[in-house]
Amino acid sequence: MTKEQLIRDLTTARDRTLAFFDLPPADLSRSYGPGKWTVRQILHHITDADTVMYDRIRRAIAEPRQVIWAFDQDRWCQNLDYQSLPLELNRDIFRSVRNMVIHLTGQFYDSHGANEFVHSEVGVRTLKDELEKVAWHNEGHLKQIEIALKTK
Repeated sequence: MTKEQLIRDLTTARDRTLAFFDLPPADLSRSYGPGKWTVRQILHHITDADTVMYDRIRRAIAEPRQVIWAFDQDRWCQNLDYQSLPLELNRDIFRSVRNMVIHLTGQFYDSHGANEFVHSEVGVRTLKDELEKVAWHNEGHLKQIEIALKTK
């Protein structure tokens, strides 16, 4: 993937995701399947995952080869109570963090892309891997939101 394509993908996913933060409560309560997260929970998760990956990205740039721990997304959902967490606050966090990820992609994708870190569950990863994961991860959850909203 080129830096330019990744920046386009990150920007497009950001804009599509931000629109879902303004859905009415009934739509935010929809799920893409029985026992699956609601749209509200997915939006909180995307925000939290972006902040976790943003931290990994900064560490890969500033202090390569660190061991970086995985996070348990289901425990975050449960223990941070995604159902009652203020969505409007996470919208602002998502926007800011994603804008910084886009900026760092433009600045460091080519020059530092081979910088490595060690993920506690999957092993060695590169800065490029993590930057691309932000877009891939977001796109997967956007599909889940779209499925949830089609089940009206």
